[in-house]
Amino acid sequence: MLALNAKTSADQIIASLDLSDKLAIVTGANTGIGFETARSLAAAGAHVIFACRSATTGHAAVLKTRQLHPNCQVEFLPLDLASASSIIAFTEKLDAENIDILICNAGLISTDFQPTHEGLEQTVGVCHFGHFLLTKLLMPRLLNALESRVVMVSSESHRSPKTLDFNRFPLTRDTFRTWTAYGQAKLANVLMANELQRRYAKQGLSACSLHPGTLVTTDIGRGSAFMRILMKLISPLTKNTNQGAATTVYCAVERNPKKIAGLYFSHCQPATMSAQAADEKVATRLWDLSEEWAQSTIKAIRG
Repeated sequence: MLALNAKTSADQIIASLDLSDKLAIVTGANTGIGFETARSLAAAGAHVIFACRSATTGHAAVLKTRQLHPNCQVEFLPLDLASASSIIAFTEKLDAENIDILICNAGLISTDFQPTHEGLEQTVGVCHFGHFLLTKLLMPRLLNALESRVVMVSSESHRSPKTLDFNRFPLTRDTFRTWTAYGQAKLANVLMANELQRRYAKQGLSACSLHPGTLVTTDIGRGSAFMRILMKLISPLTKNTNQGAATTVYCAVERNPKKIAGLYFSHCQPATMSAQAADEKVATRLWDLSEEWAQSTIKAIRG
């Protein structure tokens, strides 16, 4: 029996698994743990959609996966989570009636205030609001699957700030702080997973969130030269990308949904989430705020 710990790799998780009847979507699948997550699922036979902002790196990731696994079923579809129009277009182009696995992996850290296309602070806009809109639009097809799974890639950074101040969420240009924004985004990821579980469990959907581990071989700091340098300097102390993807892959493929439903994971094991992340009232308030934004945004785009 495989021991699940900080050293476990994604390849170990999927060894001997047959996922040929599954369709999975991985956001941010072009680099880092997103790529290793998507590649691992494809290696086990799943049909994997690489949902990426960059067409160049997205196509390259698909090509690399095909070279490593010649018989795999993989494809690229453009998805910019900072653009509601791109998210809507992605869902309209996606040719699938059922979605078995949705992995909300894409994220970033901004060192200065940058807005999304809709004017939201970019870190929270991409990590939370973009993924919320994507999940909302894909929900009918997730519920069409016999047992669907939504996996939110969060972080231990969800513990700071300790509370989600809705008066400062998202942050503005005047209130922006890098790590506050990132903490808000990662807290929102856990809250969203918990609320998904409460709302849709009876319809066959399971949701969970996770901390992939302290790893830096990723594109999360792409917007900052300082962050790229920092990540490079501390990389010898971290997991490699295949190990970093292990917890995500475990949560996506665990056969018993009760073992992952509504839980927070670290090192492929259940872990304790922050008190704020576990607060149902906070999750409900965040959901209602996100739903209001999503509905008004869809209306503005579609008319």
